[in-house]
Amino acid sequence: MTVDYTVVIPTTCRESLTAVLETVLNGDGPAPSAVIVVDDRRDPVAGVIFPPGVRVLRTGGRGPAAARNAGWRAANTEWVAFLDDDVLPPSDWPVALTKDLAGVPPDVAASQARITVPLPSERRPTDWERNTAGLMVGTWITADMAYRRAVLHQVGGFDERFPRAYREDVELALRVLDAGHKIVTGQRETTHPVRPAGFFVSVRAQRGNADDALMRRLHGRGWRKAVGGHPSRMHWHLLTTAAAAGAVLFGLSRRRAVAILAGVLWAGLTAHFAGQRIAPGPRTPGEIARMLVTSVAIPPAACWHRLRGELRVRL
Repeated sequence: MTVDYTVVIPTTCRESLTAVLETVLNGDGPAPSAVIVVDDRRDPVAGVIFPPGVRVLRTGGRGPAAARNAGWRAANTEWVAFLDDDVLPPSDWPVALTKDLAGVPPDVAASQARITVPLPSERRPTDWERNTAGLMVGTWITADMAYRRAVLHQVGGFDERFPRAYREDVELALRVLDAGHKIVTGQRETTHPVRPAGFFVSVRAQRGNADDALMRRLHGRGWRKAVGGHPSRMHWHLLTTAAAAGAVLFGLSRRRAVAILAGVLWAGLTAHFAGQRIAPGPRTPGEIARMLVTSVAIPPAACWHRLRGELRVRL
């Protein structure tokens, strides 16, 4: 059975995009009807040359949700296959994709790939590596996900209020399921390497708490269970941040005994959090230092971004 599909790749033009395009354009199997690259850089720099046969759209830094919407709306095929620009699809990805899509029942709206994250074999993975490895058990991840274009039209596509690559994919999937469609996991496999990350990557990741506030507003308190997510640590972050604030405020007001008690509570909660993150890791001096420092910074950062998100969805 012939499968009519378009490949949409939202990108900020990372070097890894070249390998993705090589597979999509020259891989084994039926070629896509179109390949659409959506350049989402705020200020595109001259000099980026895209291969022949690639249609390029630009969305000016509006985020991956907006980039994917621009891509699928420019397509005219039955299926739209989304790929991230930092994955490594195998050389036979086109044939594997078409096998997954061929003959699926009409009530199946989407097919998700199996994501593989290569982890080091000679040591335990770091905190960031474990975080990336969560993609292997994640649901409805658009790193490699094909949707029927008609269904995307029906539900309105991705919600562009999600400004980063976080929650926008599962939020779309929830609306697709609520509309009575099914999402299946195919047999194709795609590798998602662990990207290089800086010392404070786990602190920067707390910006996602603002998106969690939007998820709760859109899908209610039970949204996390519906997407198979882990329980939130927000209540612990709130307690830790309150203890730190209490230690400072009571200290300034010269209520020494209460300040010490709040400080001990903060230290205990922070040490426990750091220990939970250090224990499964490689326990190298650098990783331990990173976990200690970021375990101090994460609770207030998480609380700030959650507050920012709550205010945003109420305004």
